[in-house]
Amino acid sequence: MVIKRYQRPQMAQIWGDENKYQAWLDVEIAVDRAWNQLGEIPDADLEKIEAHASFKVADILAMEKITKHDVVAFTRTVSQSLGPEKKWIHFGVTSTDVVDTAYGYLLKQANEILRADLQQLMRVVAQKARQYKNTVMIGRTHGVHAEPTTFGLVLANWYSELKRDQERFEHAAKGVEAGKISGAVGTFANIAPQAEALVCQELGLTAQEISTQVLPRDLHAEYIMTMALIAASIERFALEVRHLQRTEVREVEEFFAAGQKGSSAMPHKRNPIGSENVTGLARVIKGHVFTALEDIELWHERDISHSSAERIILPDTTELLDYMLHRFTKIIEELTVFPDKMEADLNVTHGLIYSQRVMLKLIEAGLSREAAYDLVQPKTAQVWAEQGDFRTLLEADPQVTDRLSRSDLDDAFDYHWHLRHVDEIFHRVGLE
Repeated sequence: MVIKRYQRPQMAQIWGDENKYQAWLDVEIAVDRAWNQLGEIPDADLEKIEAHASFKVADILAMEKITKHDVVAFTRTVSQSLGPEKKWIHFGVTSTDVVDTAYGYLLKQANEILRADLQQLMRVVAQKARQYKNTVMIGRTHGVHAEPTTFGLVLANWYSELKRDQERFEHAAKGVEAGKISGAVGTFANIAPQAEALVCQELGLTAQEISTQVLPRDLHAEYIMTMALIAASIERFALEVRHLQRTEVREVEEFFAAGQKGSSAMPHKRNPIGSENVTGLARVIKGHVFTALEDIELWHERDISHSSAERIILPDTTELLDYMLHRFTKIIEELTVFPDKMEADLNVTHGLIYSQRVMLKLIEAGLSREAAYDLVQPKTAQVWAEQGDFRTLLEADPQVTDRLSRSDLDDAFDYHWHLRHVDEIFHRVGLE
């Protein structure tokens, strides 16, 4: 299970033994209510079950040492809190009816937290995107300076990805918020389909249209894969923060609190530890995808090879993603941004970032694309080699100046050209 360092209390409580067994009991009582509505269980017996059915975790665990079966241990412990009406506990159902439906119920609780987490991160990213909408910075491809962009566009790109994450999340969440009360091999031989519908309605779940003894595990695999995609998004964003905080760049920096220490040996260190932390946790979640996919293939109507794995990956994935979303939201909320350094870094390559604009102007002036490219590229190579000024080299070449005026070059070397569609992009993303 996830170590407490990466648990937040609200999510940890959902997956604790007390809440797990309470979910099992909620399912059992919902089944009895359904039987009552179908005329099988008398009102008096249901009232006693509703009033008195209870358990203690320690008693269940002690019973399990004898039964070697957790659901039998649970039902026998609950039965000890009842009188003759205990005969209706677990009536007509099998263990997986309870466990799988309870998983849907627990995941529904977890999803409420994750949904709020995701929405909060989106709100913060949107606010920061608007704040830095026109904050110019260098765009990089392959880690190398390319052309100007804005920090707002970087964040708007994140926001757009988070919208896709949100859409995938809602679909996958609906899939696992499911129940099945269909008996030993899913035939409803010992309980009516109407009972399943009543139970799922009471618990706020969707009755799966067909099941074996278990809910189909492609639902859970899709869910874990969706969690992994969200984790991968956070990892991608965190990687950008980590790069931009490098000493040679230092365009952003994670908030560094008074009294915080970056290194046990080097007092000057300020490291992007939060972004590195969520990067590592994303790797754990992505590793769960393989397990979830393997859990799909069960023998015939069921085996329990998935059970042990799910006891780990379902709580751990939701707990880790909850932690990651919360922590990265705080990182972005408190992020220190250095706009002056961003603008200054545009000049690191001595004007090379405007090479495409120069080439396109030469094409507009009459050169072929090949001729324009071959005229410009040697000058860029000279700048790389000698660290001279790109525009100075252009102005010294009659092949350029015969075609481009000073105002043409002023326009080519003006970063505002690259930002003229920022408003339109923000509109497309939904960040007007």
